[in-house]
Amino acid sequence: MELDTLKALYVDELKDLWSAEQQIIKAMPKVIKAAKSKVLKDAFRKHLKQTREQRRRLEDICRALGVSPRGKKCVGMEGLLKEASELIRERPDPEVLDAGLITVVQHVEHYEIAGYGTARTWARVLGLRGQANTLQRTLNEEGGADHLLTKIALKVNVAAKN
Repeated sequence: MELDTLKALYVDELKDLWSAEQQIIKAMPKVIKAAKSKVLKDAFRKHLKQTREQRRRLEDICRALGVSPRGKKCVGMEGLLKEASELIRERPDPEVLDAGLITVVQHVEHYEIAGYGTARTWARVLGLRGQANTLQRTLNEEGGADHLLTKIALKVNVAAKN
C-alpha cells in the first residue's frame, strides 16, 4: 500500500494497532502467570479482556473502511513484549519482578496511547466521526489502565525496595 494520502496512513496505523493488540493478547497470559501480586494479576486480566474488545473495535473500523486489519507487523510492540519475556526469564525476586512487569506493561500502554491518539486525530480530520469516537473510547481505556498500574506501582515499588 502506498502511503500517499492521510487515509492510507490512517489505515496503516489501524493495521499496526491491530497487530499490536494481537501480540498483546498472545503475550499477556505469560505476564499474568509471572506476576506475583493478586492485585496486579487482576489488573492484567482486566486489561487483557479490554484488549480483546479493542481488537474487535479495530476489526469493525477496518470492515467499515473495506480493508483487512491484517498484513502489517507492529515491530515496536514486538520489541516491548520481548522485554517482558526477557524480564520473566531473568527470574528476579517476586516483588522486583512485579515492579518490572508494571514498567514493561506501562511502556506498552504508552505506545498504544500514542498510536490510538494519532489514529483518533486522523479519523477526525478525515471526517470519520464515529471511528474517532470509537478510537477515543479505546484511548480512554488505555489511559485508565496506565493510571491503575501507576497506583499499583506505588505499593509494589515499596515492596521491591526492601
